[in-house]
Amino acid sequence: MTPHALPLSRLLDHTADAVMAVRSGKSLTDVIARVPPDARAGTQALSFHALRWLGGAAKVREAVAPKTPPPKVDALLVTALALLWPTEAPPYGDHTLVDQAVAAAHKRTPAAAGFINAVLRRFLRERAALVAAATHDPVAAFNHPLWWIDRIKQDWPAQWQPVLQAANRRPPMTLRVNARRGTAQAYAQRLAAQGRAATVVGPQALVLAEPCPVQHLPGFAEGEVSVQDAAAQRAAPLLVHGEGTLPPLPAGARVLDACAAPGGKTAHLLELAELDLLALDSDPVRLKRVQETLNRLGLQAQVAAADARDPRGWWDGRPFDAILLDAPCSASGIVRRHPDIRWLRRAEDIMALAQVQAQMLEALWPLLAPGGRLLLATCSVFRAEGSQQTDAFLQRHGAAGARLDPASPGHLLPVADNPAEAVVSDGFYYALLHKT
Repeated sequence: MTPHALPLSRLLDHTADAVMAVRSGKSLTDVIARVPPDARAGTQALSFHALRWLGGAAKVREAVAPKTPPPKVDALLVTALALLWPTEAPPYGDHTLVDQAVAAAHKRTPAAAGFINAVLRRFLRERAALVAAATHDPVAAFNHPLWWIDRIKQDWPAQWQPVLQAANRRPPMTLRVNARRGTAQAYAQRLAAQGRAATVVGPQALVLAEPCPVQHLPGFAEGEVSVQDAAAQRAAPLLVHGEGTLPPLPAGARVLDACAAPGGKTAHLLELAELDLLALDSDPVRLKRVQETLNRLGLQAQVAAADARDPRGWWDGRPFDAILLDAPCSASGIVRRHPDIRWLRRAEDIMALAQVQAQMLEALWPLLAPGGRLLLATCSVFRAEGSQQTDAFLQRHGAAGARLDPASPGHLLPVADNPAEAVVSDGFYYALLHKT
């Protein structure tokens, strides 16, 4: 799970700092970027694991040490408890973890080393009972804030538990083969020749049996393949091909990718068709990743930094044949890939984000040519950022010709549709809107 060249105690020290930062409201991505390069990968792997089980670990810490320790001590303690949580794939053996946590404490907070040693050893002795008692609390049982659990219950009364449980599993590494360069089946054979197993899950999509650095993927640097979850790969075919209910976009169609960064969907659109595409994003720094992706894949688009909500600043007056609005959202559908999100979001964020989505829809809909299509996408499992958003839009614009296309997938939940399904995709929402 983590590199073995570094002492585990050093990785635990960095991981505890990362957990402490997330609990204070900082993004894990930003925190990991400041970790020394040689410890970055290991710290990220341990931080992901710790944040997936943080709710239970914090509850156990409250039980065995009711008086909250100083922040640096508490962060190391809950990190170690989370890494000792009973899971299918613990990152390290129990006694190794305890020994190295104590070593980290000697460096980090020497006076607390004995206290941390005593708490962790008690946890090992009484683990089954302590975990059972803690998980009577829903935050500890599902490792999400209570408001998040309540919202999932309300939105998905029949599937709420599997949706929450899915967020605590490690996600698969899914690839998208460049449609201009080959097929998933052919690429799977190339991987097999390397000794890497993969499952084909679509014409251009396959899932690796084991994740690997992208540098180890044949043809990655040459633009033959990209990393993109299967759910996210639904966007480009929906917009370009219409999924059978709308005609495919003609060559040279004018297309807007309104929130393009980091560029995966932008590139996928251009892999599928010759388009006159404008890739827009409000963040100039993230927009650089779009251009880097296009360069690697040998694709061309106009790239501009601007706010999609204010077309006066960037639109040239020519209508678009198609618009992809991959709108800012809670990212609740990809929380297994970004486990800090659940601890950073607040209940009031959802309505604020839904308002931004509505503003973008209102700003972009007039830019769509008659007969054109707009695909609303969010990587969310909350109905407020999905079906409720679309319903409200259609109430405002249905009389003027806005229609929800029957090809729209709607909500895609990160759970298996049937017991035999081996690969589970991220949570997403798609609404293909047609201007009649």
